[in-house]
Amino acid sequence: MPLTPLVYWAQRHEDIYLRVELTDAQDIDVHVHENILQFKAQGHGAKGQNEYEFSLEFLSPVKPEVIHRSTQRQVSITVKKGQHGWWERLTLKERKPVFLAPDFDRWLDESDAEMEIREKEEKKNRLKASRHKEEEGFISLKTAFLFVYNLVQFLGFSWIFINMTVRLFIFGQDSLYDTFHTISDVMFFCQILAAVEVLNAAFGVVHSGVIPSLIQVVGRNFVLFIIFGSLEEMHNRPVVFFVFYLWSAIEIVRYPFYMLGCFNTEWKTLTWLRYTIWIPLYPLGVLAEAVAVIQSIPIFDETKLFSIPLPKALGTSISFSFVLYIYLVLMFLGLLINFRHLYKQRKRRFRTKKRKAN
Repeated sequence: MPLTPLVYWAQRHEDIYLRVELTDAQDIDVHVHENILQFKAQGHGAKGQNEYEFSLEFLSPVKPEVIHRSTQRQVSITVKKGQHGWWERLTLKERKPVFLAPDFDRWLDESDAEMEIREKEEKKNRLKASRHKEEEGFISLKTAFLFVYNLVQFLGFSWIFINMTVRLFIFGQDSLYDTFHTISDVMFFCQILAAVEVLNAAFGVVHSGVIPSLIQVVGRNFVLFIIFGSLEEMHNRPVVFFVFYLWSAIEIVRYPFYMLGCFNTEWKTLTWLRYTIWIPLYPLGVLAEAVAVIQSIPIFDETKLFSIPLPKALGTSISFSFVLYIYLVLMFLGLLINFRHLYKQRKRRFRTKKRKAN
């Protein structure tokens, strides 16, 4: 006759727990077949060091997956019930096997088990609620940050656009020649602050591509700081007016759109402008930037500003204008990349709206 270990059992509404009294168990084989659990292992039990085995035919269907864990003192087995519920006994036969006994360390009545389930659900709900509060706190903080950022940029570019428009009506063509002196401080502030958009995209604060944001911010700041800021001869050029005016015309539409988006709100007219106005203005803005770069090339050649010195044996230096020629090529490549990105955004946006309408 095969030797049988002592087995203790307990249940919950979803699981059956078995504890096999077998010390230093090895070669454990435990599985469920046709609702019968088969166990076999080598270890030290009630009859000393031997091979022990047993089988249990369950009262109701169970799942075939069995989880077992062996320690130095015992083997713990968990079996999942086929259906959630409480069993009046463990085995199909009313007479329980002699080796089977209740596991009073884990034993619970049905009412106690239900209370345990409720406590677990309450704990899970508390954890879920606390996580939800943390997420809400993060979302509200992020929303406030994005709203304030977009508001500041909107106010800055609105001041630039309105100021330039009023000056154009009052002073006419004369306003084209002093744009840098009257507007540059606010434009410097707005364009430096625009670096936040690259960081937001890089760290996932907003769902936006890093490359398009980087191209726009770096491109504008290059023109603003290198072409306009470093060359006094460029300050009185009309091209400064056109660059600043086109930049601000785009942004006074873009930033209020983002402000409404912080609160999942939409104004259809503003949405249409956001995804349409860039079609003429963005290429015109790049064209104005290119004109500014071309106009600065003779000045850089003459002043030798930012020229790269070469060894004395060569007796010359590389003019910064060489960098500007390369930049012109990169500028139009960037135009193609961003134009394609913006066109995809527009197509995706209005296709989604059409689907919702249907």
